[in-house]
Amino acid sequence: MIDHDVIIVGGGLAGSRAALEIVRTNPSLSIAVVAKTHPIRSHSVAAQGGMAASLKNVDDTDSWEAHAFDTVKGSDYLADQDAVAILTQEAPDVVIDLEHMGVLFSRLADGRIAQRAFGGHSHNRTCYAADKTGHAILHELICNLMKYGVKIYEEWYVMRLILEDGQAKGVVMYHLLSGHIEVVRAKAVMFATGGYGRVYNTTSNDYASTGDGLAMTAMAGLPLEDMEFVQFHPTGLYPVGVLISEAVRGEGAYLINSDGDRFMANYAPSRMELAPRDITSRAIVSEVRAGRGVKPDGSPGGPYVYLDLRHMGKEKIMSRVPFCWEEAHRLVGVDAVTEPMPVRPTVHYCMGGIPVNTDGRVRASADELVDGFFAAGETSCVSVHGANRLGSNSLLECVVYGRRTGASIAKFVQGRKAPDLNADHYITEAQAQIQGLFNQSGQYRIHEIRQAYQDCMTEHCGVFRTDEVMQAGLLQLRELQQKYSQIRLDDRGTSWNTELIEALELRSLFVVGEMILFSAINRKESRGSHFREDYQQRDDAAFLKHTLAYYSAAGIDINYLPVVINQFEPQERKY
Repeated sequence: MIDHDVIIVGGGLAGSRAALEIVRTNPSLSIAVVAKTHPIRSHSVAAQGGMAASLKNVDDTDSWEAHAFDTVKGSDYLADQDAVAILTQEAPDVVIDLEHMGVLFSRLADGRIAQRAFGGHSHNRTCYAADKTGHAILHELICNLMKYGVKIYEEWYVMRLILEDGQAKGVVMYHLLSGHIEVVRAKAVMFATGGYGRVYNTTSNDYASTGDGLAMTAMAGLPLEDMEFVQFHPTGLYPVGVLISEAVRGEGAYLINSDGDRFMANYAPSRMELAPRDITSRAIVSEVRAGRGVKPDGSPGGPYVYLDLRHMGKEKIMSRVPFCWEEAHRLVGVDAVTEPMPVRPTVHYCMGGIPVNTDGRVRASADELVDGFFAAGETSCVSVHGANRLGSNSLLECVVYGRRTGASIAKFVQGRKAPDLNADHYITEAQAQIQGLFNQSGQYRIHEIRQAYQDCMTEHCGVFRTDEVMQAGLLQLRELQQKYSQIRLDDRGTSWNTELIEALELRSLFVVGEMILFSAINRKESRGSHFREDYQQRDDAAFLKHTLAYYSAAGIDINYLPVVINQFEPQERKY
């Protein structure tokens, strides 16, 4: 058994920023970060567009209150307004802190940090490093962790959260290189494991985004919050699904249909291409449904629309959004300087997650907290995004609440002794689980079941939803779950057994997908990213509340948590 004061699962922005805050606060603490990839390959590194903050470098009429209102309105009034106030008030300070660490933000001519327009924001407040912002921030954070001597367990897969008598005591983890299983005991456990994009068949997320932290939390008997709210980013590059950043539209790109029309004039005339993501995604799908999508030969009736940068000019494209040009050119052979990019919505972000308070402490219920368990970043739900996240608020959340949760953990572990823990029991269970997978002589390969499952989720719980379609999807999903015991692993080795990791990840995907579908069926209204064609209106009287879903083998139970409304009264959401 390995002992640390703090174990943080996840090496992306939230986990790294929390670790840095803990070690800055108390350098004598033993802090470890464990990640199933190398930390600088965490999905945070793919974040492109930027992070919002009311620095007022471009627009001196901006304020944290305006940022807060835009965020709450964007959330379709489901965000907790106390959490949003913290997010927006602390935003300028965390950006300056990152700058002092060495993050190379793009600059204005006078040397100040540049700020660009982003969807749903009423002011130009998004700070950026070209279109590689996550990359720029994460690299500096990891360099700082190395400077402070934080222990990093890279390429270890965490199999289980150890939760006994309402107390988080550590984790069970598997070393990809050697096949060694280890228990890490800690006074505090933090999850910063990111999202679950691989639940769906088309996503901007990397292959590691399989919802492991969410699934482990749910299987430990703790709730997940607002899982029905899945963000579809409007501009996934067709057909591969990788992200074409909202920064491209922030810099002036147009969305056009097969008729050459800028169709957002019909859906959000005041914001056009910079409407919130849920509205823009539905607009694109509606255009495709109406036969105004584009086919590969340019004729109408196809599955995508165009993102047109041509009028922006080569110099602006190559200086402001070079990575997006590179992705389109490399992956689909499109030169965005001379031809439009094919795009359609792609699964991008999880608004829901592990319920936490504003100090990052995980909730066991609406009014109880879990002792020693913390979460931050995309895997958590604090909730600053409610039913729909505004672009450039996710990096901000990771840094603001990563820092805040780190400070909370540093205070929490002071004077606490290590918990009592029998490691042998957990190691034996983990060994039996792995051996059980090796011993299965099933008829299915993992990719067959995973592909069928991802197709099921995409077809039955997408941009538009109905009870009939989702119920059919839930039935199909449960049939696929029965086949998990019939998968066959051809690799039974202990070194770099990626097939074994995929089998463990598939279990996570099944748990997360079922909770998304069940929560979506239960919410009989349309709000933010959750749009039901059989309940097309928002219903504040019945559903202005957070979903708390509890997982068990017998089924999922739903409870609720009130929304914190202390600044902006809910009103109709128009753009």
